[in-house]
Amino acid sequence: MYHQIGLLVRSYRRSPQPDRRVLLEQFQLVHMARKVVGVGSVGTRAWILLVQGVDGSDPMFLQAKEANASVLERVAGAITCANHGQRAVNGQHLMQAWSEILPGWQRTTGVDGVEGDFYLRQLRDWKGSLHPEQLLPAGMAVYARPCGCTLARAHARSGDRVAVASYLGGNDTFEQAIADFAAAYADERDHAALASAAAAGRVQVVTGL
Repeated sequence: MYHQIGLLVRSYRRSPQPDRRVLLEQFQLVHMARKVVGVGSVGTRAWILLVQGVDGSDPMFLQAKEANASVLERVAGAITCANHGQRAVNGQHLMQAWSEILPGWQRTTGVDGVEGDFYLRQLRDWKGSLHPEQLLPAGMAVYARPCGCTLARAHARSGDRVAVASYLGGNDTFEQAIADFAAAYADERDHAALASAAAAGRVQVVTGL
């Protein structure tokens, strides 16, 4: 498996931008470990890779993460990329204001004999967050504004910005709809509606998984 991951890392170096390939060529794989993924990636394979530079004093961690087919393909059609790892990287570049500096992709066969698409990136957590439940209403409004702007920017870059703007319109109808949904969600009214529909036999619910 170590040999396979080594091949994955070496071939991955061809996918980032040329200036970053020069940097990656100076690092060699020295160790690896299997990583338990988050809730949104359950069932996929991921590894943490330790790579070192020429003198061994500049270690860096990479993450190799499996990329499966998008659930949106069922309704939006197949992707144009030949590799789902490339799809994930392209999506990050498209939606994020500032993306990671070493993203790349490759296809390889795992220790289980199953071929899969992977994307690789530097393992460094640049994310920041606040605890909304600890904010006062005024602070919540300040925090919500950049969050909303960030989400809106992602949609504008990845979708039809004119169609989105036309759909939202110039009044506060959309804002009020989102506020009403948030209040209903907080009151768990959506769960109550699901439980009622399940009890009446209108929907099928599977439990105990």
